[in-house]
Amino acid sequence: MTARRLLLVDDHSSIRSGLRMILEAAGFSVVGEASTGEQGVSMAKALAPDVVLMDIRMPQGSGIEATREIVEAGAGRVLIISAFDLDADVVAAIRAGAKGYVLKTIDAEELVHAVTAVAEGHSILDPVITEAVMRTIAEHRDPEPAGEWPPQELTPRETAVMECIGQGLSNRMIARTLDMAETTAKSHVSSALSKLGLASRVEAAVYVASRTRGRAGQR
Repeated sequence: MTARRLLLVDDHSSIRSGLRMILEAAGFSVVGEASTGEQGVSMAKALAPDVVLMDIRMPQGSGIEATREIVEAGAGRVLIISAFDLDADVVAAIRAGAKGYVLKTIDAEELVHAVTAVAEGHSILDPVITEAVMRTIAEHRDPEPAGEWPPQELTPRETAVMECIGQGLSNRMIARTLDMAETTAKSHVSSALSKLGLASRVEAAVYVASRTRGRAGQR
């Protein structure tokens, strides 16, 4: 199978070198490096990588704007990798079309898993990032209840899997948490998203957060 092609966009050469070392060791092909958002957009359009690893705070065009341009051009899926977990950055990145958002504190194994997931068309959020999304939902909650929990459409196992997604867990982490094979976890995720009409894990995390907030305090 052809190696997944990656573009690294970060204004620190040391960070790009570290990412390249980790990802090439895992079998990915780094086809380019950019140090500015503007350069990242240009290179993405020229190289059409499978995944663009994008920093947020850079000179000559922010990572958010660069993400929007890359997504609109169909020039690659974007995974934000940032030192910041600010709510505004997270929400802006998702709205710009990023398929995932992880922090630079992520370990090598989980980074490889996140890039693989995004390359395969899935969405992924760092657990800390999920908390930011949930805070945003809480601050902009509707006056009426968002819906019942658990949804009647789901089996107990699918409900447990959805709650894990709401915590920002990857398929691998869900499998460990619920003591099941990763392929089984992936199957449950796909089934739950299909039953609920959700297009991505990001939508799923928002769905869970909107329906489970406040439950702990009511128990």
